[in-house]
Amino acid sequence: MCGVCTMSRLGVAILGATGMVGQIYVQMLSKHPWFEIRAVTGNSTVGKTLREAYRGRGHVPEKYADMEVLPSDPSKIDADLVFSCLPTKSAREVEPKFAAAGFPVVSDSSAHRYLPDVPLIIPEVNPEHLDLIDAQKRRRGWDGFIVTTPNCTTVGFATPLKPLADDFGLRYVNVVTMQAVSGAGYNGVPSMAILGNIIPYIEGEEAKVSEEPRKILGRLVDGEVQPMDIPIDATCMRVPTIVGHLESVQVELGRDASVEEVVDSLAGFIGLPQKLELPTAPRRPINVLTDEERPQPRLDADAGEVPGMVISVGRVRKGRKPGTVMFVTLSHNLIRGAAGGAILTAELLYALRRLD
Repeated sequence: MCGVCTMSRLGVAILGATGMVGQIYVQMLSKHPWFEIRAVTGNSTVGKTLREAYRGRGHVPEKYADMEVLPSDPSKIDADLVFSCLPTKSAREVEPKFAAAGFPVVSDSSAHRYLPDVPLIIPEVNPEHLDLIDAQKRRRGWDGFIVTTPNCTTVGFATPLKPLADDFGLRYVNVVTMQAVSGAGYNGVPSMAILGNIIPYIEGEEAKVSEEPRKILGRLVDGEVQPMDIPIDATCMRVPTIVGHLESVQVELGRDASVEEVVDSLAGFIGLPQKLELPTAPRRPINVLTDEERPQPRLDADAGEVPGMVISVGRVRKGRKPGTVMFVTLSHNLIRGAAGGAILTAELLYALRRLD
């Protein structure tokens, strides 16, 4: 058991708490053993209570219903740690202000993911990249720092790529994503555009999905990440499901492997969060399903001891080309792909004494 459970609870602030992902943060943190919500921020909802801000758009835990929504201004916030789920444009401006003011910031926004001194973290995959924090603070003169988490789509297939890369090597990846409407936010996709329909393009998504895994799976050398040298092709589509991003993945391995070897690699994978028994970490981050009709968003998006934190993989099979394997993966885009992934990242920072 991780010894940090004896440490005092940290006060946290949630930037953008009134949006769809912000509401997931509030729900997941309402009973967290290490973190306690001290402040929430918004934009058009500033001055309202969370109950008023959520009205008609979600459920707020009663203990936080009367918490006032503040502006996203570091001078207005009293907290030890900041979670940011701000829109990209706002995050680009606001998050550095919080870091410069001494706040550790864990962000699921894309604003700073691609900067060379900002860690892009899947806790089970590349915890060593957190060492970039030291270089970031030196270069920028910050007392705080920014750590980012990946695109909600990236998490679902980059995580199973990790054990495959370690055990067999990777030469090429092709992924086709079927992404739930919640990934676009509450007002993101008009109902008349998506009901009974599939939209075969999501602006900016394919570039993120093609590049982010290369940084995540890269090696940290002399204070910089050397991206994995692997081509990744992506086709991203919006489908009329509510939660759960389903992805069809084709991988060319570095050497030929049987289906049984691939399944064992995926099912046996654990990372540092599992070894440390972090509160939000599932016992196994990848659940391999044997039913040919699984995974399905309706049945499997909430999988795991902490619902929504497990990535489900199914339909593992060989391709016609030697060394090629195919599978389908499913992840909860609002939990593992957003709030839950960021909370797990913050737990890892806490366990590694990065938040002292």
